[in-house]
Amino acid sequence: MQKPVHRIHFLGICGTAMGAVAAAFRELGFIVTGSDANIYPPMSTFLEEKGIKISSGFRPENIPSEVDLVIVGNALYRGNPELEAVLNRRLPYRSLPETLKDFFLQGRTNIVVTGTHGKTTTTALITWIFREAGCDPGFLIGGIARDLAQGAALGGSNYFILEGDEYDTAFFDKRSKFLHYLPETVVINNIEFDHADIFPNLDEIKLSFRRLVNIVPGRGYIFINADDPNCAEVVTKSLSQVFTVGLKEDATHRITSIRYRSGGSEFVLRDHHFQSPLIGEFNVRNAAMAVSVALAYRLPIEGIQSALVRFAGVARRQELRGEVNGIKVIDDFGHHPTAIRETLVALRHRYPGHKIWAIFEPRSNTTRRAIFQTALPEALRLADGVILARVARPDQLPTDDRLDPERVVKTIQACGIPAFYEPYVEDILNRVKPLARPGDIIVVFSNGGFEGIHQRLLTELAAA
Repeated sequence: MQKPVHRIHFLGICGTAMGAVAAAFRELGFIVTGSDANIYPPMSTFLEEKGIKISSGFRPENIPSEVDLVIVGNALYRGNPELEAVLNRRLPYRSLPETLKDFFLQGRTNIVVTGTHGKTTTTALITWIFREAGCDPGFLIGGIARDLAQGAALGGSNYFILEGDEYDTAFFDKRSKFLHYLPETVVINNIEFDHADIFPNLDEIKLSFRRLVNIVPGRGYIFINADDPNCAEVVTKSLSQVFTVGLKEDATHRITSIRYRSGGSEFVLRDHHFQSPLIGEFNVRNAAMAVSVALAYRLPIEGIQSALVRFAGVARRQELRGEVNGIKVIDDFGHHPTAIRETLVALRHRYPGHKIWAIFEPRSNTTRRAIFQTALPEALRLADGVILARVARPDQLPTDDRLDPERVVKTIQACGIPAFYEPYVEDILNRVKPLARPGDIIVVFSNGGFEGIHQRLLTELAAA
């Protein structure tokens, strides 16, 4: 029989979901510690504020002598010295999705939000709408929602709203994370090729979504993007009720009358008018999905409208980090060509007539690869000027499988757009400083800390 769990150690604690769950355990009174190789805000400061001790780097001595459970992040692999110590000490360990299922999800009404893009924002929106309606849901979001102040909470009701990732669960469990989440309702925002390190092709990704659809109960709901044929394909054998949300005329929840302004977006869904401070078609789709789920659970329309218009967004999604000398620096988590393209289009709506510089770090396991050699320049050339950093961890990939950022830059230059390859952050700062002018927008795309480039940009620009 397993002894009671009171002391928990997280391997990879600064991952967005890992950190959020660690904080939730801490608030329940558990003793929580953790370690990670990459410690940077906002997650590092969030965990420190929760009183959680974080060790930098992975070492056997990071693991407390007395520990009841180790949670292993999905970025950890055999050979990691701290993981090896867990196995050698025969400590009990679980993946994060297993932990969620065992401790938080059983017996609850779980709403799982999935898709290649928009998961974090849509999950945060649904959570915010339910909370404002007085439902007090539990939630897990892969980011810090400004309205919610954290990425996870247990809540006091039967509802639990989760961001469901198709990425694998752990080194010992290669199923997609979302298959552990006991869904009653599933949202599928879109399906594109991503995670090239674990999925060989789009068909394998769709297979994982089919498996998710297959575990939704017959009385459950599935909401899909009406305009994405991949979404329609994976629900063909669903025994649950399927709703379609999008622009198509035959969508069950059709989005119409979309309008953009510098302060946000507005649209009509099911004869009701909604306003959102978020910009861009992809954010209208996120909002429409959230509204559709809320309507299915019979939340009052006036409350949905009120919550949506007051939603403050998620950290690192078109987040203004500061402005100096009339130059704005924006942080965005975008690391897929589609997300980059849609963010640039949205910024055009928010800042009409302003010059936009895009700085991109090829850091994700997919964008480091040559798979997006063509799609990346097509997305980035929507900016007025582009700077590419070097491929992160290049030694992990063979040359013929690695993105060539210099080729990306040349392709963009051929379109008549200024573009530069500057391998290191110091090079980027030196390149941007003389080029940026008052009124310009600098958007930094990275799914990592990027060596604190945002604040360093602001400091350098202030000294110009």
